[in-house]
Amino acid sequence: MIERIRAGLERIRTRIRPIWIGHRKLTIAVGAIAIVAIVGTGLLVWLRPAQASPAASPSPSPTASPTASPTASPTESPTPSPSPTVDLNPTAIPSGWEYSDLDGVAAPADLAHRLPLAISIGDNIAARPQYGFSFASIVYQSYEEYGQTRYLMIFQEVTATSVGGVRSARPYFVRWAAEYKALYGHDGGDTRVRKIVIPAMAGYIYNMDAGAGGSCPYFRVPGREAPHNEFTNTADLIHCAAQSGYPATYQGPPSRPFVADTPAADRPESQSITVPYNTVSVGYQYDPASDSYLRLLDGKLQLDPANQQQVIARNIVVMFQTVTPDYVDFGIPRVQVGNTGSGKAIVFKEGKAITGTWKKTSDTALTHYYDDSGTEIPFVRGQIFMQSVPPGTAVTYK
Repeated sequence: MIERIRAGLERIRTRIRPIWIGHRKLTIAVGAIAIVAIVGTGLLVWLRPAQASPAASPSPSPTASPTASPTASPTESPTPSPSPTVDLNPTAIPSGWEYSDLDGVAAPADLAHRLPLAISIGDNIAARPQYGFSFASIVYQSYEEYGQTRYLMIFQEVTATSVGGVRSARPYFVRWAAEYKALYGHDGGDTRVRKIVIPAMAGYIYNMDAGAGGSCPYFRVPGREAPHNEFTNTADLIHCAAQSGYPATYQGPPSRPFVADTPAADRPESQSITVPYNTVSVGYQYDPASDSYLRLLDGKLQLDPANQQQVIARNIVVMFQTVTPDYVDFGIPRVQVGNTGSGKAIVFKEGKAITGTWKKTSDTALTHYYDDSGTEIPFVRGQIFMQSVPPGTAVTYK
């Protein structure tokens, strides 16, 4: 399996074309992972490729939006657009570029510090495949009711023209979104999360609820069963956030520590990781050539239909967090994920596993990760996948 993956990556890396940024000539390898060499500087850049989008069809929103529609109507088909260049391992940052707050990559300054956009995404069978994984800075996956899982995708410096399917809020997702003072995009939620949890987080999240007059950035797509056919995109979210009076830039705490890649000669040849859930087995295969992990679902490589490319992780964090019965609302037995406090964690990066602890001191505090000696663990620059599982889950790696 891994040899076939490497062969595919090598074929991808051979597809190159030159472009110019300012006075610098760049050579771009187009594909799932692209390495860009800026002539004369030794600067390495990673480019997330452009996306394909599902066609959208008109669908009335649950309640009329109190604000005007964005320039591109949310009922029209979104238009794919090139993703911005982001820099994983700079030896020098081009003028006007800075490090992004969430995943530590270098990008144009106006993108590196955009308001984060945290979106609830469903994960039962009817919800798959989801759009947007390849363009998120951070992705969380955790349990919800009935043993199902759900995702929270958080976007910052990369523009995603298709994100979905959008689903309802969960209290623990609100607490994760609050870590970054993010816009929180969702469609409704149970009584407690809408009436108690979200209002209590005022000042720490910027609520964009499709079910409560916030339908501005959302649209329906054909060919999918409702409610899994609700989509959005980051351009509309940013536009609607501005209309709601939300800030355009990052308001959160200082970012986590990031480091450049280990030299290729010092990387291990392989690593495989399995994170089991009730409804899906999540896997990761390390590729030392790209210093990245290829994500698998039930043993099959995961493709993002937004761009038809392999889903890649640069860092994987397994957080062992309690999942307990909470209360019944709308006839559904809700659960609580214990993501405030502390617990065991495993951080995977560059083919290595670091055991330690996660700590989140309050509902709105940023979660930090420490090794067994108590030293904070830095991430390599790039996408972070957060896997929340109950204590005792048989996470395996070799």
